[in-house]
Amino acid sequence: MFEFAWWWVWFALPLPVVFYFLPRIERSGGAALRLPSLMPSDALVGHTQKRSRWLLLCATLVWVCLLAAAARPQWLGEPVSIPNEGRELMLAVDLSGSMKIDDMEINGRQVNRLTMIKSVLNDFIKRRVGDRLGLILFADTAYLQAPLTYDRETVATLLDESVIGLVGEQTAIGDAIGLAVKRFKKRENSNNVVILLTDGQNTAGNISPEQAKELAIESGATLYTIGVGADKMMIRSFFGSRQVNPSQELDEKMLTDLAESTNGQYFRARNAQELEAIYLTLDKLEPIEGEARKMRPQTALFYWPLTVALLLSLIPALLYAGQNLRFKVRHLRKGETQ
Repeated sequence: MFEFAWWWVWFALPLPVVFYFLPRIERSGGAALRLPSLMPSDALVGHTQKRSRWLLLCATLVWVCLLAAAARPQWLGEPVSIPNEGRELMLAVDLSGSMKIDDMEINGRQVNRLTMIKSVLNDFIKRRVGDRLGLILFADTAYLQAPLTYDRETVATLLDESVIGLVGEQTAIGDAIGLAVKRFKKRENSNNVVILLTDGQNTAGNISPEQAKELAIESGATLYTIGVGADKMMIRSFFGSRQVNPSQELDEKMLTDLAESTNGQYFRARNAQELEAIYLTLDKLEPIEGEARKMRPQTALFYWPLTVALLLSLIPALLYAGQNLRFKVRHLRKGETQ
């Protein structure tokens, strides 16, 4: 359906006629200002009389086209129902020094833990259509990198730009949970979900994990904790290769308690495949359905009348230039004849 968004602009249509009939200001009897012209006065007068109707018609059409563009013409498509559903989901990612351990593998290539998390978490973010996402980075303390937003692309970009050691070398799990819970808005029909990814234990921060758990329970937030890191890793040294457990500092007991106390779940991610499976499980969280909203796609059409007005405004200039050129040619021929 076609419509003008600002239809009241058309009230300005008779303004040129109104100005035309306004009382004119009387001029003084002083000398008139004379301007040089390439054409003699008699030719200019004759030319003006011939073109007056065309100029008036062009000016009228230009004025109508400008008003049409200013009235914001647009085409409205058929109404589309948009379901109002989703979650408020805050991602908390560990950037402590231990995240640089190269015990993960992606496509046959050995990478550190943060690189693996970025690779898998980006796909998870892209699938979060309808959810509001936020991003918290934590180490010595927790920082809000992205508030809750529907702009998934920005959240993914900020995650990609994060680097290990950006906020220190230790692990402030309590601060990360407390900050995430604080950022949730008070909405009655919403799932407030925190996904915490870490590879260690709480070693820093102003809030203990127990205090953060109480805050989460009080606010009704659900914690899903993910312990990242392999169980086995071969280390080469002067005395040969030996097997170690790079995740021995991971406090699984604390992470399990945080999750289960808030009706969440603790997951163990020893490799990229397990982390991907965890995200697929989190995809099954039931969204909150609200009232369906109606939206009509809009296509702006203002540039069409604006283009026509521009082209019409060039016609008087072209007519004058052509007439001036013909006068010059005629004058030169007359001079050659004489």
